[in-house]
Amino acid sequence: MDSAIAARKASLARALRRVLPADAVLESPEELRPYECDGLSMHRTVPLLAVLPADESQVREVLRVCYASRAPVVARGSGTGLSGGATPIADGVLLSLAKLNRILEVDPTARTARVQPGVRNLAISEAAAPYGLYYAPDPSSQIACSIGGNVAENSGGVHCLKYGLTVHNLRRMRVLTIDGELLELGSESLDGQGYDLMALLTGSEGLLGVVTEVTVQLLPRPEQARVVMAAFDEVVKAGAAVADVIAAGIVPAGLEMMDGAAIRAAESFVHAGYPTDAAAILLCESDGMAEDVAHEIAQVEAIFSRHGATAVRVSDDEAERLRLWAGRKAAFPAVGRIAPDYYCMDGTIPRQHLAMVLKRIDALSQRFGLACANVFHAGDGNLHPLVLFDDMVPGEQEKAEILSGKILDLCIEHGGSITGEHGVGVDKSRYMPRMFGADDLDTMQLLRCAFDPGGLCNPGKVFPTPRLCGEVPGVRHAPHPLVASGLIDQF
Repeated sequence: MDSAIAARKASLARALRRVLPADAVLESPEELRPYECDGLSMHRTVPLLAVLPADESQVREVLRVCYASRAPVVARGSGTGLSGGATPIADGVLLSLAKLNRILEVDPTARTARVQPGVRNLAISEAAAPYGLYYAPDPSSQIACSIGGNVAENSGGVHCLKYGLTVHNLRRMRVLTIDGELLELGSESLDGQGYDLMALLTGSEGLLGVVTEVTVQLLPRPEQARVVMAAFDEVVKAGAAVADVIAAGIVPAGLEMMDGAAIRAAESFVHAGYPTDAAAILLCESDGMAEDVAHEIAQVEAIFSRHGATAVRVSDDEAERLRLWAGRKAAFPAVGRIAPDYYCMDGTIPRQHLAMVLKRIDALSQRFGLACANVFHAGDGNLHPLVLFDDMVPGEQEKAEILSGKILDLCIEHGGSITGEHGVGVDKSRYMPRMFGADDLDTMQLLRCAFDPGGLCNPGKVFPTPRLCGEVPGVRHAPHPLVASGLIDQF
């Protein structure tokens, strides 16, 4: 570390210790190393400093210090993100919200829960369970991911088809801008006055401010929930069955798909009872009144059979339903057991193109010589291809990234998006110009500048270059290695 950086680090650490306990400011290499990446470990940067405030007032003081010092800030929750959204800045402060982990209130009458950003997603439903309520968005990482991160990425989960994403399940939010100003967004009513700034903040990936409190809506537990599992000998048949379920006017609580590689990995890991000889399985859940569930299950079974399902099974009880979902929710770690490394993609397509896109992903996988395990929120067209590779083999990581980029191109080509719920982060910012023109990106940046004119909040993320408001000199991420090497098109 050169003398100028060392002096800046020492000065910033002193200023932060004036507003935080001494042990809440981390500066040694050993203390900082755990924060070098989020769930996307391909991108690693050790921050200049890390801080662990314990409440909203301390977060406010940290932001004021950073604003006065022109120090960039990256907010971090549980670190489970998969797009590098919480990758630190080498010349900046990593702001951990892990200590803001209290459930402040559960109101069973209003059916809401008021929580701090570090609260785990699953903990909300656990706290609401005694009242017969739960929080619907359920990312596969819900046992660990935090609600603040869910808001930043607008996370979904296996039940988002019927119950919506994070943005559809929020009532109120408290946000601090980079200069420490408190914004209170939303209202107790379902339709607040003025512009919907809460929707703007949700999914903004930490570029507009730091969330310090969230009020979420809770739902009553359905009387009954049952899952149909159907096996298919061709992935295309499963994709066509998904399209027909939706075309029939059925809105399942969840409609998920796994291909053969993901099935075998999950079954070996969880023992959910999946048929390991299937090319694909669909998991379709119906919930509500018992009579409605029975009717919907019968409709779904008929559609699956019509599309050539080789086996159809319906959960008999709650234990079996949870076991069937456990395999799907454990798919990511399960795939991690069958390959040294994998690259998780996240894109969306219109549902009617699912079968065609699956065929083309398989063709790309064969062309690149890299296996691909596919796990999909099939009901809403959100794809999660997992490209398997071995980082110890020279060139394989680069091939995996290029293949993943080709998959994103497929999504765009078929009218979809480069992200469904994992965000853009640092990982996919280079693909933004493939979806948006310069005027579109400039307009997005104008919104960002209204909240953070200096570009101090999470710089180097989402946008491929700084645009209308200057990000802090010297702290931008270097060009992606694949761009710098010419292995992929330069934008």
